[in-house]
Amino acid sequence: MSLTVSTEGLKKPMAYEDTNQSAQANMVIRQDPFNITLDAPALLAVSILLVVGMNCVDRLVLEALIIGVPIVLLIHNDYLNFLKLGPGGTPPTPSGYARLTWYRLFTLRDPFSPPPRIPNQLPSQGILNERPLPYRPGPRPSVAGLAPQRQLNQHGSLHAYNRLRAALEGLTGRLPNKFVTATSCLEKHGFALFARHPVNVCGNGEIVHIHNSDRSTHMNLHPDDIKEILEKGWGERHPMAWKGWVRAPVPVTFTMIYAPRDESDLRIVSRIIEAAIWYTTAEKVDIILPTEP
Repeated sequence: MSLTVSTEGLKKPMAYEDTNQSAQANMVIRQDPFNITLDAPALLAVSILLVVGMNCVDRLVLEALIIGVPIVLLIHNDYLNFLKLGPGGTPPTPSGYARLTWYRLFTLRDPFSPPPRIPNQLPSQGILNERPLPYRPGPRPSVAGLAPQRQLNQHGSLHAYNRLRAALEGLTGRLPNKFVTATSCLEKHGFALFARHPVNVCGNGEIVHIHNSDRSTHMNLHPDDIKEILEKGWGERHPMAWKGWVRAPVPVTFTMIYAPRDESDLRIVSRIIEAAIWYTTAEKVDIILPTEP
């Protein structure tokens, strides 16, 4: 299978991000817990309303209100948290939120267990075990969301983002007949690397995309390499990468790789992207980071 993706307007170096990307890079990603604080007047007002309701409102109606109001407030808070994750593959609308709520019923219970090998699939094995990864220093970042899925802390630096993007653009310059860069087909936002002739197809040959907001990445990897990444703490499986009677929006091999915090992390992430290229194309390719000025 071959891929043709228009790259018009994507050839400029990352040092000159457009206004929209800069805004996303500077956004604050957070998730707010649901809480209600009642001062004395508010508590008195609620008490009076309950007493009046018990005497003037039908019992079933009152019970529905007592149960329904907190549920509505919980859903509203959850919807706002969904919007606070920023742009992603799901439209930031009530219908998009409703679809994700349905998917939550089937999400992975343990995103740190690797998927099983797929029989007779090529390539037959991963490549990271040829030179095992080091353990990632420090605790894992906090991660939230389905689509989008984002880190809430330990965000990568803009400098690392620029260097990684430049390295991927350099790859397409060295091998233009094999790779191309464009906007992610899966996220509908952000920078992505595509294979022109993928062996394992996801998102029109999408290999990896980088999130502008937290600088984490999503990519498909061989189950062997996913196992190595999970054990060494460099990422986690996407919560919607399940396998069951309900068709998952992404493959079981879809994995989040945490944002590079420094030069050492950036080199490891580059190696992981090489593994994603291997899984997508069955070819070994080197990611060459640009030299520091």
